[in-house]
Amino acid sequence: MQNLLRQIRPSILHLFVFAFFLVLIAIYVFTSGDYHMLIWGIPTLLCLLAFPMALAYLSQNQYASLIPEYEADSKSVNIREINHSMLSKRIRIEGLVEEVRFRSLNRPHYIIGDRTGVTVVKMFTNPRFDVKKGDVVLVYGQVMKRYIFYGDPIINGVDVRVSRSGEKTSTPPARGGKK
Repeated sequence: MQNLLRQIRPSILHLFVFAFFLVLIAIYVFTSGDYHMLIWGIPTLLCLLAFPMALAYLSQNQYASLIPEYEADSKSVNIREINHSMLSKRIRIEGLVEEVRFRSLNRPHYIIGDRTGVTVVKMFTNPRFDVKKGDVVLVYGQVMKRYIFYGDPIINGVDVRVSRSGEKTSTPPARGGKK
């Protein structure tokens, strides 16, 4: 249940819109004294949060249903090999997360690098796992253009998994035996 709630959280933009209209309705009600406006105002405010969360939930379910197909059909490639001839091809890459953008909008973009190059992985929904800078990830996705009609080839991520954390863990000190 905790994982489900994490997946369908509203973005910061949705929360700002909700707060903006909440303040407007509160100002109107307190200045005019028209409490009947709350009859439609409160349900409208709730819809401002419920609709984006419902759409995020549906998107998560759709992506989750695609994961087995991508696991079976994806070809492992190095980032250097990604080019325009691979548009619409399903691929799998493994690399280090160098930067995370737009996480607060629930549409994260990851800058992923391996030993051969760097690429962008765009997610159009929240990933199942919390991915941070420095994590080594396994990405399943499809090659697409950065913009609709032109641009560099990038990856539309369907699943981004943390294969191991990039942070160094301290090893326990070696135990010296007494002689």
